[in-house]
Parts: sequence; structure tokens; C-alpha cells
Amino acid sequence: MECTETTDGLSRTYKVKVPASDLQSRLDERIEEIRPQMRLKGFRPGKVPATHVRKMFGKSIMGEVVEAMMKETSEKAIADAEVRPASQPDMHMESDMEAVLAGDEDLAYHMHVDVMPDFEPADASKLKITRPVAEVDDEALNEALGRVAENNLKYDARGKTAKARDGDAVLIDFTGKVDGEAFEGGSAEGYTLVLGSNSFIPGFEEQLVGTKAGEEKAVEVSFPENYQAEHLAGKDAVFDVTVHEVRAPKTPEIDEEFAKGLGIDSLEELKNLVKQQLQQELDNASRAKAKRSLLDALDEKHDFELPPKMVDMEFNQIWQQLQQEMDAGRVSDEDKDKSEDDLKEEYRKIAERRVRLGLVLAEIGRLAEIQISEQEVQQALVREAQQFPGQERQVLEFFQQNQDAMAQLRAPIYEDKVVDHLLEQVEVDEKKVTREELLAEDEE
Repeated sequence: MECTETTDGLSRTYKVKVPASDLQSRLDERIEEIRPQMRLKGFRPGKVPATHVRKMFGKSIMGEVVEAMMKETSEKAIADAEVRPASQPDMHMESDMEAVLAGDEDLAYHMHVDVMPDFEPADASKLKITRPVAEVDDEALNEALGRVAENNLKYDARGKTAKARDGDAVLIDFTGKVDGEAFEGGSAEGYTLVLGSNSFIPGFEEQLVGTKAGEEKAVEVSFPENYQAEHLAGKDAVFDVTVHEVRAPKTPEIDEEFAKGLGIDSLEELKNLVKQQLQQELDNASRAKAKRSLLDALDEKHDFELPPKMVDMEFNQIWQQLQQEMDAGRVSDEDKDKSEDDLKEEYRKIAERRVRLGLVLAEIGRLAEIQISEQEVQQALVREAQQFPGQERQVLEFFQQNQDAMAQLRAPIYEDKVVDHLLEQVEVDEKKVTREELLAEDEE
């Protein structure tokens, strides 16, 4: 193997050449390795001549040899140069591949790779950040308890002549028919339906507004074109509905009986559970702002050359997302008034900050020997799968078969562990603020 290196800042170009004789030697070794397992018609098991294997499969086996040789030599070139890649090498073939596979030409290629900058992370113990903190007050607790009560409405029977209003619950029997024939799953007795809940197909609930106990009504609707039951999709239907009772919503009293109705032993325990949840939200917001303060401090303390390919990739990702937001009409008034050149300059600076901080956190994590456990990865994988009910298995298989996706899953876990490591070392000035101040979004 011959290798030459060209340097341009943090960019490296390596030109590699592997003699055809070396490829032929590897090909011979590979043939001898697989020959004992080969079963070909006309030959005893394991006794296929090497010349026949070469004639029949030489080109495809040479393809495997070339792929393996490129991987091996590229890794050796980087290892010999004693650099740490900041990205995957960008490989470019120089040889005529057909000639290489035929054994008539040397394997020659070059690769571009950005390398990690050489810098020393700032001493975390000398950094100072501000962390806003807040505690749950009685007002916030009572508001949260009120929301719990509103989400667990009770329904009391209204008078027999009362007409159903949006938000009321109606106790009904119904039978659905398509082309005059009842269909499976289209009937029920004693069903409680909250009008306005949109739990039935469009148009059904609206037609029951104004009905009263004892009334019968033919509800005419059309199933959506994308309805899950294909034999009903897009079909017109008539539901014969009998209303037995109209019930008005009532917010329950927040007392011992209410708590027990939720499966909780006492009102005091309910309050504690709600308070813990609210405090967790505040603690999460506090940590998020502490992290922002920490990243600002780290960004201020570091200034070094950045790998251009990493910056370009980060910028392109940000710019693509911005374009999608613009196309959807979700762009801020501030950005709306800027030219494309000004926007690109601004968002490239954001990309540079992200790359710089990513490299700083990665180096700090490396020096501190921070690792991600398999259990942490599996927990994150389960959380991701749970976001797609009914498709959990497909999600798990996707991540298990996609290394890039797994890397994206691991990255925030690693970053959070490094941030936690740093928050234990930096000088933290805790500042008490109100809940509203803590939860307010930063202007940037």
C-alpha cells in the first residue's frame, strides 16, 4: 500500500494505491478460505479446484476483496497519520473498477476527511453560571387540581324535556345501516356519547344536538374515504338512534371521594402527586436554562478552527428546516424582513456554534471517560417506540438495522450525561424566580 497526504487546515486528502499483485494474493487467500465449503455440481464437496472457482466467481469475490481492502487501507492511512476523524471519509475511486476486478490494474483511490481540531477544554471549575429555580405555590397547585377535575367530569341527568347541548352526554341505542343493511360493529345499546368529543364519524354528534330523552332520530352520515374499515370507506350510512337520557356535565368537588374515584387513597395523596408532577416540570425547566447558561459559558471560552464538512452538514440541516418553516408560513417577523444572504450568514453562525459546542462536549466527555450504558440506550429506544402505538416492533427493528438512527438516539443521552458532569463542577448561582418567569421562553 502506498499513501500520500495533503493538508488544508482541518481537511485531509489521502491518496492510496494498492498493487494489483496484493489484490491477487488476497483473492487467492479468499478462494482457499471458501473452497472447502463450496458445493458445485460435478465436484465432490470441498474439492472444487481453485481455478474453477476463480473462473466462475472470481469477479464477485474480487469485489469483496476490493471492498475489504479499501476499508482496511483507509483505516490504516488515518491511523498512520495519527489524526482523529471528525466525519466519515469521503471516498473517490480513481482506477477503472472493471480493470481492477479483472486483476489488470492497481486499486487507486483518494479520500477526503475532516479531522478533529486540537484544543484543550476550559476548566469547568472556573466557570460560573446562573440557574433559575422556582417552587410550586398554592395557586399553581389549585389550578392543576382544577384541571384534573375538569378532565374527570361527572354527568348528571337533566330533565326529560331538556334538549341536548354540545358538551352534554347522551345515553343512546343505535343501529347503523348501509344500503338498508345493518353492518357489523355498527350497533350498540346503552352507549354513552359526549357530544362534541368527536369520537364518532363526522356529522354524527352534531345531529344529536337538540334531541331529548325518548326521542328517535335517523342520523345520516358518510364514512370518510380513509376509514379504517375498507368496506365502509366513503359509503353513506343511516343510524337509527334512540335517546334514553340527556346528561349535563358537572365539575366534581375536589374532595376525598373524588381522590378515591381516581384510585388514590386520599385527597392529601392526590395533592402530593400533583405537586410532585408540577415540581418536576419546574425542575426540568430549571435544568434546561442552566444548560443554556452553561453552553453560553463554554461557547465564550472556546475559539478554534472548525471542521468545514461538519459545519456545512449542520448548516444544511438548519437551512432545510428553515425553508420548510417558510414554505408553511411559520417564519418569524424578524426573519421575514431579512434577505437570504443575511439569513444564511446568521444561521451559519448558529451552525458553527452548534458544531463548536458539540466538539467541546465530546472532548470533555472523552477526557472524563463518560460512557452510555446499554440499559440507557434500551430505555431511550423503548420511549421512542412508545410514540408510535401499534408500530413498536417496526420502530425497534428500524433502529436496530440503522446505525445512523442509533447514533442519533445515543447523541442526546451522551450530551445530557456530559452536561450533568459539568453542572457538578461549575459554580452555580441559584436565583429564585416565579413559576411564570421560569417557564417563560427566552427571546433568542
